[in-house]
Amino acid sequence: MSRSPIYLDNHATTPVDARVLEAMLPWFTEHFGNAASKTHSFGLRASVAVSQARRQIAQLLGAADPSEIIFTSGATESDNLAIKGAVRAMRPGRDHVVTVATEHRAVLDSCATLQREGSELTVLKPRPDGILSLDDLEATLTPTTALVSVMHANNEIGVIQPIAAIGQLCRRRGVLFHTDAAQSAGKLPLNVQEDCVDFCAFTAHKIYGPKGVAALYVRADCGVRPAPQMDGGGHEDGYRSGTLNVPGIVGLAAALKLACDERETEAVRLTALRNRLWHGLLEVCPQAVLNGDLDRRLPGNLNIIVPEAASSRLGPFNTRVAVSGGSACSSGKKGSSHVLKAIGVSDEAGVGAIRFGLGRFTTADDVEYAVAEFAAALRQSGN
Repeated sequence: MSRSPIYLDNHATTPVDARVLEAMLPWFTEHFGNAASKTHSFGLRASVAVSQARRQIAQLLGAADPSEIIFTSGATESDNLAIKGAVRAMRPGRDHVVTVATEHRAVLDSCATLQREGSELTVLKPRPDGILSLDDLEATLTPTTALVSVMHANNEIGVIQPIAAIGQLCRRRGVLFHTDAAQSAGKLPLNVQEDCVDFCAFTAHKIYGPKGVAALYVRADCGVRPAPQMDGGGHEDGYRSGTLNVPGIVGLAAALKLACDERETEAVRLTALRNRLWHGLLEVCPQAVLNGDLDRRLPGNLNIIVPEAASSRLGPFNTRVAVSGGSACSSGKKGSSHVLKAIGVSDEAGVGAIRFGLGRFTTADDVEYAVAEFAAALRQSGN
């Protein structure tokens, strides 16, 4: 009996958890008010829901005050607001930006925009295991450095950067620190105060919440108010104009709460499944190579390279198991992604890159099925 394709691309996006959907549904129907319309009960009820969500998210991230949580349309918008907004607000005098070659395009392209405007930009290469050297980072900091942006966990190779150590270094040097936590919020320990984070971007659809809603943490006493990137009615304390997505905001808070509550047990479960998957793939394709550090990575992440000869035979596998050749943002491109290139993977080798993203609804049977389908595709192609 044929089986429906299984989904192992949870770094690209996740399905909405039924518990999150249940929390959201009333805000599409009977409680449909505009949170900015506070002259009547419909708007007031929506405003209260937004305030409760903001307070819950702040508590889960360890923020000092709910007002430090700014709602946006996605982590890309949050990254843009933090990076471009902060550096533009600090000009003239301090406009040197430091980031890493393995960052998400939302970060790299925002930094490139600032460079075109006249900012100095330093893009550091990580070690071959994907981890940034703190010594390399410290050597780049100058009196004109305004901002350092380093993502918490990489969206392709899953490696976890030492953001607490980076944050402490930046704080000692009087430099603002931004981290893209789209892949890590709710999945890894994260406390913005203890980790010395000034700006933190995260989103709902990576943690079993809805697409189109996210947030940016802005430390109130960081000394800089990021310049808004959207003009309009002055919503979100003037940081981000636009009618608030009340159902999405409720969903973001519910999704983050569930993820944080279940984080420790889920990490153990996913790590075991991830390791079983890796060992199973190695049994049928011993030439497979792991990208990134095996231990310092997201529990559900596995990014490997198989020889091009094997990769060319995996068409049937790709129709039965949903995986990615890299990040969803660079899918369809031939050769190595910018992340793989940064850790030394050639274009020739990058053709065989496969990213597996295990998630909340991945089972042991799914892993066994993926390994079996991988092996079957190789056998049917004459391996």
